[in-house]
Amino acid sequence: MYCSEAKLDVRYGETDQMGVVYHANYIIYMEVGRVQLMKDLGFVYADLEDIGYVSPVMDLQVSYKAALRYGQTVTIRTWIEKHERVRTTYGYEILHEDGTVAATATSVHALVTKDGLRPVALRKVAPEWDAAYVEAAKK
Repeated sequence: MYCSEAKLDVRYGETDQMGVVYHANYIIYMEVGRVQLMKDLGFVYADLEDIGYVSPVMDLQVSYKAALRYGQTVTIRTWIEKHERVRTTYGYEILHEDGTVAATATSVHALVTKDGLRPVALRKVAPEWDAAYVEAAKK
């Protein structure tokens, strides 16, 4: 399966009183990874919104392993674990600079119409995108 990588620097405002990255910020890091994966495959999420579709989170699982701190550079690895008709499951590893795993996660997203939140198959609205996801999930 294809694995994308994104890097970012932990900002002070992302930390809590203990000096570690606040747990909810890992979800933002996952979004950075997803957007990079889409970009690497040649697509832009905003293009789906422009034609009337959104991809809300249906499920989210995060396991925290080793705290991240202000000033560290983080690597976010993202891949497609499963791509189905209406749902896509993304996998993530968030890593310290030395490769230590800070967190692992999965998120499940559905594709729905923006106005009525009705489920729709990606292959019907963006067949090239769907084909790229099917291929990326195999590699």
